[in-house]
Amino acid sequence: MRTQQSRGSLGTSGVARHPIGSHVPVAGGLNSVGLSYARDLGAETVQVFVANPRGWATPAGNPRQDEEFRTACALESIPAYVHAPYLINFGSHTEATAERSVESLRHSLRRGREIGALGVVVHTGSATGGRDRAVALKQVRERLLPLLDELTHDDDPFLLLESTAGQGASLCSRTGDLGPYFEALDAHPRLGVCLDTCHVFAAGHDLTGPGGMHRTLDLLVETVGEGRLKLIHANDSKDVVGAHKDRHANIGSGHIGEEPFRALMTHPATEGVPLIIETPGGKEGHAADVERLKKLRDG
Repeated sequence: MRTQQSRGSLGTSGVARHPIGSHVPVAGGLNSVGLSYARDLGAETVQVFVANPRGWATPAGNPRQDEEFRTACALESIPAYVHAPYLINFGSHTEATAERSVESLRHSLRRGREIGALGVVVHTGSATGGRDRAVALKQVRERLLPLLDELTHDDDPFLLLESTAGQGASLCSRTGDLGPYFEALDAHPRLGVCLDTCHVFAAGHDLTGPGGMHRTLDLLVETVGEGRLKLIHANDSKDVVGAHKDRHANIGSGHIGEEPFRALMTHPATEGVPLIIETPGGKEGHAADVERLKKLRDG
């Protein structure tokens, strides 16, 4: 499935540069529910959960459904991604949370390989309990680096770090924060970035001014290197820049607006990188946002 990356850059409509799609529900079947939903949206890429995003359960997959999903994604050139559960925090001061985070992410990575996913997205976490950031990053290294070293199969997914909106003692909110995080993990070759536009905007990067989006992407490349941006969560923001609130809005309906998304798709670092929406409004809202992003891409 590793060849899917190059095919996926064309999307199902044959458009080069950016496959555009959505996080899709999969309760009831990865292929029968998830890809059916994606087709209804006109999605060219998908993101799924493989476990309860707000729990620690690590359910086994269904081999038949896995094969159907993997085969359909390959045939239709749909790059697929997994989002790991939200509870994962490798910076936690609680031993139980740190241990469960290892088990949960290992499960997501294994399930990602089984369904042919190109990447597994995980939030970068926070330094809880008032602990120093350096101490938290040391624990990130101890717990997370061994998981990265387990990714030895040709079809293993990349681990994609997603920074947060800057709430609490977040380890990564501003783009520059990814530098120490990458250093803690020896800039592992299986490590990448998932850029969430709402998160970086909420963290203080003004994407709306002249050149704002390109400056932020330039900083990302300077911080983690070329080729590390593997996925984009394309979400508008219900709150103003620097609000440190993670509240997604539909494309063009929030404080980011449409134009920065058009600019995003003209930056060299985003060449071929899929865009996934995680916006409100259910199926109708998702379909409208997918269509809106396609118009910005193709216009």
